[in-house]
Amino acid sequence: MDSLTQIVLGAACGEIALGKKIGNKALLFGAIGGTIPDLDVFIGRWLYSNEIEAMAFHRGVMHSILFAILGSFLFGWITYTLYNWGKRKGSTTLKNWIWLFFLSIFTHPILDCFTPYGTQLFAPFSNYRVAFNNISVADPLYTVPFLLSLIVMMFFKRTTIRRTWWLKAGIYLSSAYMIFTIINKFYINSVFKKSFKKANITYQRFSSQPTILNNILWYAVAETETQYHLAFYSLFDKSATSDNIITVDKNHDLIDMSDTNLKTLAWFSNDYFNLSKKEKVGTYKYVDLRYPMLNPEDSSTSVFNFTIFFENGKWDILPFDGSPPNKEDFSKFIKRLQGI
Repeated sequence: MDSLTQIVLGAACGEIALGKKIGNKALLFGAIGGTIPDLDVFIGRWLYSNEIEAMAFHRGVMHSILFAILGSFLFGWITYTLYNWGKRKGSTTLKNWIWLFFLSIFTHPILDCFTPYGTQLFAPFSNYRVAFNNISVADPLYTVPFLLSLIVMMFFKRTTIRRTWWLKAGIYLSSAYMIFTIINKFYINSVFKKSFKKANITYQRFSSQPTILNNILWYAVAETETQYHLAFYSLFDKSATSDNIITVDKNHDLIDMSDTNLKTLAWFSNDYFNLSKKEKVGTYKYVDLRYPMLNPEDSSTSVFNFTIFFENGKWDILPFDGSPPNKEDFSKFIKRLQGI
């Protein structure tokens, strides 16, 4: 999920591991641990000059179970060595710090698994991406109550029971909301299945996910042999089905997708993508259809689109190379969210 959410969850893990011994400093170290896996964004750009390869590195090995285990020993030992001297000597143990970093690093990719992006939990042994698609990458109803609970908790002494109460409140509230999103997804999936059946669309597979910042308006993409069918449904809709379905052609034959980098790009999109030619010769528009358009009535307003081009013997991309959403697109998104 977004960086703020991972910081909050990491801080809570720090409190669980060392809060009673070092107080609010445990929140800081936990927040740092919760941020470490996402450093792969910067490391990927340092390792690779190609945008496709750098993008594929994110949520890879640094989001794996193996990294959580090895990283907890490495960062735990480093922090213990730097912290455990002078007046603080003997106040904590190496085991405490290993446990803190394991919790904060391990919970990061686990939380990411609930989002649509996908997380390679089993890297480097497998590139399978775990994605449950039940919560947006940023959802205030998950993050804000959790954050407020930790802020209140910080004003209590590390040994008081009230500090534990507020920690549990944050964990319970966020977990209850996560459970709601999972149950909601089962309901929404049934709605989309009925919607595609009503529209006489026989699909090979389909995927659904909530739109950004909420769990009310959902989006689905259904795949047939040559097309994708895109639909939205809001919990505020009066109808029991989604009746406005947009159809787009795959156009996968525009480029030879057997190239290694293009295969990686298709894998990144879980093969939910369509292609179109751009004005400049040799460039193509690539739209990752796993992610919804901002304007539910216009498939061209997808934020997750790239320009593909061949350079230096490799296919590469210009990420997010599209027109920024305008006020009209945002207005239609809000209206669709409200079921209007």
